[in-house]
Amino acid sequence: MMALTQDELLAEFEGMTLIQLSEFVKAFEEKFDVTAAAATVVAGPAGPAAPAEAVEEKDEFDVILTGAGEKKIQVIKVVRELTSLGLKEAKDLVDGTPKPVLEKVNKEAADKAAEALKGAGASVEVK
Repeated sequence: MMALTQDELLAEFEGMTLIQLSEFVKAFEEKFDVTAAAATVVAGPAGPAAPAEAVEEKDEFDVILTGAGEKKIQVIKVVRELTSLGLKEAKDLVDGTPKPVLEKVNKEAADKAAEALKGAGASVEVK
């Protein structure tokens, strides 16, 4: 089986309906035991976020961008590297701080993401 390039995959996703894409994301999450929470932030306008439930054992962390700092373009680039967001969505996320960049990731991933964002000049909280 020949592997598809990233551009070929994106072209395939582009042709899918939102329902098909949602079903794919669910299947992907189940297959690889991951959560694509960051991608769902872009799905469209939603009501206010529900308050996070208290977690007894802290094994999932959210990386919250609290400020872009002076190097906003660098921060946008890092947000795009950490998520599957497009340029406009990443810019909107950075402009709308405080916003979650990654949600329900393990400690190592949260620390790496926070470090990358801070390296670009952003203010970050890991919760």
